[in-house]
Amino acid sequence: MADSIMSKAATMEIPINSNGDTGTLPEDDSLEQAAKLQWSLDEKDLQQVMVSGPNLNETSIVSGGYGGTTEGIIPTSSIKGSSMQHSSSNSSMADDASRGVAVEKLDFVKKWGLNTYKCTKQMISERFGRGSRTVDLELEAQIDVLRDTKRKYENVLRLARALTNHFYSMVQTQHALGDTFADLSQKSPELRDEFGYNAETQKLLCKNGETLLGAVNFFVSSINTLVNKTMEDTLMTIKMYESARLEFDAYRADLEELSLGPRDAVTMARIDYAQQQYQVHKDKYERLRSDVTIKLKFLEENKVKVMHKQLLLFHNAISAYFAGNQQQLEQTLKQFNIKLKPPGSEQPSWLEEP
Repeated sequence: MADSIMSKAATMEIPINSNGDTGTLPEDDSLEQAAKLQWSLDEKDLQQVMVSGPNLNETSIVSGGYGGTTEGIIPTSSIKGSSMQHSSSNSSMADDASRGVAVEKLDFVKKWGLNTYKCTKQMISERFGRGSRTVDLELEAQIDVLRDTKRKYENVLRLARALTNHFYSMVQTQHALGDTFADLSQKSPELRDEFGYNAETQKLLCKNGETLLGAVNFFVSSINTLVNKTMEDTLMTIKMYESARLEFDAYRADLEELSLGPRDAVTMARIDYAQQQYQVHKDKYERLRSDVTIKLKFLEENKVKVMHKQLLLFHNAISAYFAGNQQQLEQTLKQFNIKLKPPGSEQPSWLEEP
């Protein structure tokens, strides 16, 4: 209706008088009313657009001008939606991964707590004499012998280090005393000979002492390797074996306790699970027991071999030194392939260990 009125108003002729002024026509009132009507209609259209107009998230592609067909509208929300879906999918994958890690950690803590509870219960039962434990008498005896042997060898190592430290101090004192005698022999003509042969004796003792120190250092180093590496490695395996034995007995007791209860569906499922865990820990226990047996056997053979060589070295070196047989002392070092450090070298660093 507004379009028809506007087209009518646009085609009206406005007469102009001779003075150039517009004349009053009967259609002026109708024209003014049409303009007011058009203004009110424009306001209503604007309000309607403001209230229920097109979405700002939509881009309109119109080929027929304003007021044409609404075909070809491309919603921009679909473009944003694809990127948002992609980012949301990535975030959901990250959330799933973190959730999976959290579930794994929770499951690990749960299993660890259950295993610790069972082992603690088994340990307390054994200490109070209420629970049974698996015992290999022969293997337990060998383990006790090894621990006792390690304590005794640690004492030998401590004493040998003390001997080395004291003897090193004595050699250094002899070296300083020989230098002092040599200096006095130059400054005391009346006692030149006496100071001279005392200086030579101290230098000879110092040289033999350094040779003996080389042999004793080799002895201490070998004992240290045997005690703190070879024996310690076997004892670590024994600790793992004892831990596996405790776990095996704990799951064995748990299975026995479940077997004595009712046999409903829930209990049978728990018994099956306990049977699986029992078998797993039994295999672990037997495997570690076999490892301990093998290591104890090889340790004993290695100990005898090493100590036979080291005790022979220690005896020959000490005997040759205190007998004053320098040639035999040097021959002992060659026999055991021991190379001396150059004169004036520092005390071996391992001697400074507490």
